[in-house]
Amino acid sequence: MKKKIFLGFFWKFNEQITGQLVTFIVSIVLARILTPQDYGIVALINVFISIADVFVTNGFGSALIQKKDADDVDFSTMFYISGIFSIMVYVVLFLIAPYIAKFYNNSELTLIFRIFALKLPLSAFNAIQQAYVSKKMLFQKIFVSTTVSSIVSGLIGICIAYLGYGIWALVVQYILNTVIISVVLFLQLDWHPQLKFSWAAGKPLLNYGWKIVATSFLGAFFNQLRTLLLGKVYTPSELAFYNRGQKFPELLSQNIDGTISTVLFPAISEYNNDLPKVKNMIRKSLRISTFIIMPLMFGMAATAKPIILILLTSKWIASVPYMQYLCIAGAFGTVSNTNMQAISAIGRSDVLLKLELMKKPLYLILLIIGLKISVLAVAYTMTIYAVCAALLNMSPNRKLLNYKFKEQIADILPALVLSIIMFIIVNSITLLNLSMLLTFVVQIFVGIFVYVFLSMIFKLEAYK
Repeated sequence: MKKKIFLGFFWKFNEQITGQLVTFIVSIVLARILTPQDYGIVALINVFISIADVFVTNGFGSALIQKKDADDVDFSTMFYISGIFSIMVYVVLFLIAPYIAKFYNNSELTLIFRIFALKLPLSAFNAIQQAYVSKKMLFQKIFVSTTVSSIVSGLIGICIAYLGYGIWALVVQYILNTVIISVVLFLQLDWHPQLKFSWAAGKPLLNYGWKIVATSFLGAFFNQLRTLLLGKVYTPSELAFYNRGQKFPELLSQNIDGTISTVLFPAISEYNNDLPKVKNMIRKSLRISTFIIMPLMFGMAATAKPIILILLTSKWIASVPYMQYLCIAGAFGTVSNTNMQAISAIGRSDVLLKLELMKKPLYLILLIIGLKISVLAVAYTMTIYAVCAALLNMSPNRKLLNYKFKEQIADILPALVLSIIMFIIVNSITLLNLSMLLTFVVQIFVGIFVYVFLSMIFKLEAYK
C-alpha cells in the first residue's frame, strides 16, 4: 500500500502541476488579451455552473471509491444515475438562462450560459471515470488525460482570443477541456459503461452519496453566493480582481492539497475498519500537508505584488490585497480538507453534512458584514471564516478517531509558527527598494532559506 500511495501521489502531483501550470500559462496569455469585464462575466456564469456541477461530479464517485468491493455493476449503475441527473440539471439551466441574463441586465448571457452548461452531461461520464481511476489508483492515466486536454484546449482558446472572439475563447476552452479528458481516459481505461443496472447495488451508494452531494452543494452554493452577490453589488471588474487574486492560492491548493486529498481518500478507505490505522495515516498527512502548504501560502502572500505585476502587468494590480488575504485563508484550508477526508473515508458522510449545516450560518453572517463594507472586506471576512471552519472540522475526529484537539494543534502549530516568521522576513524585503523582478527573486531564496533553516533548528518531524 505504501508503494501505491507513493506512486499515486507522484502521478497525481505531476498531473496537478502539469495541468495547472499549462492552465496558468494559458490564463496569463488570455488575461493579457481579454479584459477584466470578460472574466467577470465568466465568473458570474460559473456561479450557477459550479453549483449545478455538484449534482453531477460529487457524491456518486466518492461512494464508489469508499465501497470496498465496488464492481462493474456498481460503476455502470452510478454512470446511468449520474447521467440522468446531469441531463435533468441541464434542462433546468437551459430554461432559466434568460432569467439569469435579466438578473444581471445582460441579454448576451443567455446563449453563453446555455453553451457553458453543456459541460454538465459531459462531466457525468468523466466523474465515474475519475472514480474508477482513483479506486484502482491508476493516477498515471489521469496525468496523461489532463496534460493532453490542458495543452490542446488552452492553445485553441488562445487562438480564438487572438482572432478577436473575446469571451468565447474562455467558453470553448472550458468545454473542450472536459471533452478531451473524457475521450483520452476512454481510450486508456479497461472500464467502459455497460448495459447493466441494479437498483439493489445503487441504493446503498446513493444513501452514502446524497449526503456528500448535499455537503458539496452547501459548500458550492455559499461559495458561489459570494461571487453572485459581489457581481450584483459591485462591478464585474471588481469581481474579476477578487477572483484573480483567488486564483493564485487556488493553484497551490489544487496542486498540493488536492493531490494529497485525492490519493489519501482511496488509501484510507482500504482501512476504514481499522480506526487506529486511519488516525495514524491522518496525523502523518496533516503534518506533511501543513508543513508544505502553509509556508507556500504565507510566502505567496508576501510576494503577491511582484507576482501580479510581473505575470499580469499593472492592469491587475488591484488584485494584490485580495490575493494576500486569500492566501492566508488557503493556509488553513488544508486542515479542513484533511479532517474531512478522514470523516468521509470511514463512511460518515452524515457527519460531513452536519458540519456544513453548522458552518454556513457563520459564513453567511461574515459574508454580509464584508459586503456592507467593501470587496476587500469580503476577502478579510472569508479569511476569518477559513480559520473558524478549520477549528470546526477538527472537532468530529476527536470522537471518531480519538484524534484529540491537543494532538491536532501540536501537529499544525510548528508549520504555522515558522510560516508566520518566514512571512514577516520575506515581506520586509520590499523595503529595500529593489527592482520588482529582483525583489521577487530575493524573496523566494530568502523564504526558502529561512523556512528550511528554522525547520532544521527546531527539528520539525515533517521535515525529517
